Amino acid sequence: MTGGAPTPGASPRTPGVLETLEFPAALERVAAHAVGPLGAARVTHRVPSTDPGTVRDALAQVAELAALLLTDDGIRAEPVPDIAAVVELLGVPGSALEGAALAGVGRTLVAARVVAAELARLETDAPRTAALRVKLPPKALEQRLAASLDGDGQVLDGASRGLAHARRSVRDARARLVQKLEAMLAALDPAERAPDAAVTVREGRYVIPVRSTARARIGGIVHDESATRATVFVEPPEVIELGNALRAAEVAQQREVLQVLRDLTELLRPESEAIAAAWEMCIAFDDLCARARYAVEVNGFAPSIGPGALEIRGGRHPLLVPDAVPFDLVLAPDEFTVLVSGPNTGGKTVLIKAVGLLVLMAQSGIIPPIGPQSVLPVFTDVFADIGDRQSIAASLSTFSAHVAVLRDILERAGAGSLILLDEIGSGTDPAEGGALATAVLQTLTRRRAVTLATTHLGALKQLAADTVGIVNASLQFDAETLTPTYRLLKGVPGRSYGLAIARRLGVAAPVLEIAERAVPRAERTLDALLASVEARARELEAREQELAARDSALRADAERVETRATEVAAREQEVKARASGLERQAREQARAYLLEARRKVEEALGRARAAVDEATAKEARRLVEKAIEQTAGETAGDPAREGWMSLDELKGARKASPSTALHHPRPPSTARTPSVDAAAEISLIGLRVAEAEPLLVKALDDAVSADLPYLRVIHGKGTGALRQFVHERLAADSRVTRFGFAPPNQGGHGVTIVEFRA
Repeated sequence: MTGGAPTPGASPRTPGVLETLEFPAALERVAAHAVGPLGAARVTHRVPSTDPGTVRDALAQVAELAALLLTDDGIRAEPVPDIAAVVELLGVPGSALEGAALAGVGRTLVAARVVAAELARLETDAPRTAALRVKLPPKALEQRLAASLDGDGQVLDGASRGLAHARRSVRDARARLVQKLEAMLAALDPAERAPDAAVTVREGRYVIPVRSTARARIGGIVHDESATRATVFVEPPEVIELGNALRAAEVAQQREVLQVLRDLTELLRPESEAIAAAWEMCIAFDDLCARARYAVEVNGFAPSIGPGALEIRGGRHPLLVPDAVPFDLVLAPDEFTVLVSGPNTGGKTVLIKAVGLLVLMAQSGIIPPIGPQSVLPVFTDVFADIGDRQSIAASLSTFSAHVAVLRDILERAGAGSLILLDEIGSGTDPAEGGALATAVLQTLTRRRAVTLATTHLGALKQLAADTVGIVNASLQFDAETLTPTYRLLKGVPGRSYGLAIARRLGVAAPVLEIAERAVPRAERTLDALLASVEARARELEAREQELAARDSALRADAERVETRATEVAAREQEVKARASGLERQAREQARAYLLEARRKVEEALGRARAAVDEATAKEARRLVEKAIEQTAGETAGDPAREGWMSLDELKGARKASPSTALHHPRPPSTARTPSVDAAAEISLIGLRVAEAEPLLVKALDDAVSADLPYLRVIHGKGTGALRQFVHERLAADSRVTRFGFAPPNQGGHGVTIVEFRA
């Protein structure tokens, strides 16, 4: 590992590996989430640590804040200016800060107070993050700075009484001087004044522009002249003393400004360490927020930090997110070397660079784009030999340059090292290159160094079968379209597809036939075996996808059935509740009807007492009282009688009570025979028109057959469709003499009372 300043727990690193793996570019992606340049710089200067505890703590802190950001995107850092030199100067006794530097301190203190409040808010949910909070300098410091300086660091008049007085003196002296010069300019002959003449300043002195010909007459000191020398800028002798007075006032003002700056500096000097800590808190929080926001953006999960074998699940190249295809690279405890083979453009180089970047980012306190349950050991060294290392200046061929790197790796690598080798053994005779690659990989494996190597050499594909600790892998290639899928397959070496690609690109068939015969028999056999393995793998994958789809469909069906069952159960409960409510409502309404009936009976008896004997009145009253008692619950267990008196009793009450005859004079009927039982009320609530029609017709027929005087039809208010249908049906029935809505206390527009012809 290389690049950046060393950190605690770091060890010597291979020069250039961070640049080779494009680690700085990956850090720039993270730094883009910072709110200020100092926070971004803190991210880009991060370097990998080799201390497991440091790495675990850093990743845990990021994961904690990232989890909060998923539900609270309002967590924000505050940018701060660079006050490193200011803090250093505060440590020098007698020094005085300039206004701009002091204003920077003021902005820092304001930002620090905001950040400290945010960290205090996070203390319960994010204690690791809240641990960044420090004790701030007294708030009076930032208040004093705000009252003394503007945003650019200019000292305000109210910074001190002496300064306010000095600036008034300057304004007064300037006004007197300018007024005198304007008067003199106005008194000059037009031929002596310069065109568009006005009082101006030259060399710090106030002057008037006059023609050169008038210079002698006016006198005074010439401070400047025009390019043509036709105009001179003169300070007349009459205003020299006024000019001197202005200069003296300005000098006094400057002394007061310097005094204010010294006073403010001395005010800050005892708090220099607290100011530095507050500044550092703001930068550290910005750095942390940037890393947490990056983790959320790439959907990264904090890996477990060793000990243990390398396990990358759902890994993606940090510079290719979000388009990168995820890969899984899980090594068993006895596996140390992964030999990745396959065709060009298959992504082998991208894969090994991705592994290196993911490791380096994690050891730098950044959650990389990897999935849950990943395990990353802490590597003490990372070595990489990737790309063309040809050097004309050093008289090194590509192969020689690679060999020089391999020599350095073999001298230094061991257990705890991560080694990334691209196209090992290439650049020379395949037999010799393969032999050298075999020796290097076997040596590194014996040292228990984790090695990822890519190759095109067919001889190396047999190495995994002969050496414990080495495992083959390949990046899947679509044999039909000859395009890469970038899916990592561990345990299976890859085919080169060189001749297949040449055939697709139009190389003549006779040439390809010669080339195929020239391929050694062993390699042809291995290629055929790999082709059959790939075909079988595709079949198994298709079968797995089919089973997964079927399982998903079954799960969806089961969920629909469960949802339907839940809906049915809920509907049953709703119906029961509605039925219970309707029964209760019916009993209450029936009781109200009977109470009203009793009132009317009493009223009728009072009017007809002379014509009716007392026995008849008592009998009518008894029947009404009995019905009221039954409505109150005496017949609650009998659905046929619940909440209402029997038809015979109603008829008896009607015949026995002369008052009924008085209120409802109807001639005796010989056409009807009370041969059926009928209810005097029907509820159509909740029914559609098609469902309600047969019930309404039957209720009308039964009521007429039973010689009921009226029928209550409960249709509810709702949209009015059911009510309209009921009224249309009743209007068309010749047996109905009239109908209308019930009184408000008996259902109102939700109930229609139907009266029948005698």
